[in-house]
Amino acid sequence: MSASVIPPEPTAGWHAPPARAVRLQAALWALALAALALPPALLLLDLAAEGSRVPALRPAAAALLGLAAALGALLGARLRYQRWKLDGDGLWLRQGRLWWRETRVPASRVQHVDLKHGPLQRRLGLATLVVHTAAAHLAGVAVRGLDRADAEALRDALARPLDEAGDAL
Repeated sequence: MSASVIPPEPTAGWHAPPARAVRLQAALWALALAALALPPALLLLDLAAEGSRVPALRPAAAALLGLAAALGALLGARLRYQRWKLDGDGLWLRQGRLWWRETRVPASRVQHVDLKHGPLQRRLGLATLVVHTAAAHLAGVAVRGLDRADAEALRDALARPLDEAGDAL
């Protein structure tokens, strides 16, 4: 029995995020980590401006910013390893490449469903679906990087049983 490093390709019915969602997530993470690395980089540049005898301070500052942005892009691009599907049992969410996590949200446990659209997501036609459940340990499941039409269809499909039940819940 051999252990696989890459998860098996999902079978029919599983959906991946669009490439534009992966690019947006990677860019946002890259900007965030570069912003965190900016103060130390500025400190290195300030030391270089004061006539430091260490000639590598300027390239070190640039390298620090570049490495932070590259790491952020790698972390953000993890979204490409997310898959989701909706079936008769509920919503399934698979995430990860090395450490896999599979979440199942039974349709009977869904309490309400939210759609989030940030300004960049709206511009790119993307959305985040947040499914709130009755479980204490899994209060909400967020499916990021969905195409807007897919997110609206998922929301409507998950909310339909809630609408039909009315106040009976």
